[in-house]
Amino acid sequence: MALVAWLSVLVAAMVSTQRAVDQQLGEFRAQEETLYMWSGEHVKRLVPGFRNLAADIYWLRTVQYFGGERLFSAGKRFELLEPLTEITTTLDPRLEMAYRYGAIFLSEQRPVGAGRPREGVALLERGVANLPDSWRLRQDLGFFTHLFLGDSQRAAEILLEASRIPGAAFWLKTLAAEVLAKGGDRASSRRMWQQMYDQAEGGLLKVNAREHLRALDARDQADRLTAAVAEYERRFGGRPATLEQLAARAFSSGPLKDEAGVPFAYDPGTGRVTVSRQSPFWRAE
Repeated sequence: MALVAWLSVLVAAMVSTQRAVDQQLGEFRAQEETLYMWSGEHVKRLVPGFRNLAADIYWLRTVQYFGGERLFSAGKRFELLEPLTEITTTLDPRLEMAYRYGAIFLSEQRPVGAGRPREGVALLERGVANLPDSWRLRQDLGFFTHLFLGDSQRAAEILLEASRIPGAAFWLKTLAAEVLAKGGDRASSRRMWQQMYDQAEGGLLKVNAREHLRALDARDQADRLTAAVAEYERRFGGRPATLEQLAARAFSSGPLKDEAGVPFAYDPGTGRVTVSRQSPFWRAE
């Protein structure tokens, strides 16, 4: 997957960066290793005058931890994500990337992320409180409230709030109205992920948005195949036993595999085609 490749490069690249930060931290370096489970307020008292530097270290540790768990851990439990992001953003409340990336780490379902979207949304709420002039943070809060919590009413309110911040994107009001009118429809989700993809300059934000767009593409194709099965049944008086049988009679309306090369799942009893649970594009609905 693209996300796995991105994390592999990131974890490797951070070694030299970490060495440079360690040299700057000097005498505090020996103590820093013991701080993972401390609160941000404890760490602030320990490193007066070095808070931004300590925040950089904790953010590097957060990304290293997430990448290590994501790539190499069998359990992928991610227990340290919330305390690490809490310490980072307490040390530097204006570190916007920690809120935006941390929310992704926390909110994405397992095994891609921690599967704790409420903690991810809470982190963005904290970011909005600390950076009230950032329309992108408030936009992300609205997006995540809709995409991960399914609260369309609250998401629309947040997007309207974001639209009032100077410099905010003009389309936020339109999107807020669309979310309010249509709730959790797939088109609204696609528009949100497309906006995140278009705004991201690179890195995980872009990779993650692209993966969600590909997942939506897979669900759209599954729906097209389901419709083809229904047409096959109408034409021949029974459902095909397999999708290959559907394709053999030129009813297949597109590929029988998703972009990852995983065949779509088909239930001949109901005629429904879905994204396979073995696919990286499967999402709980």
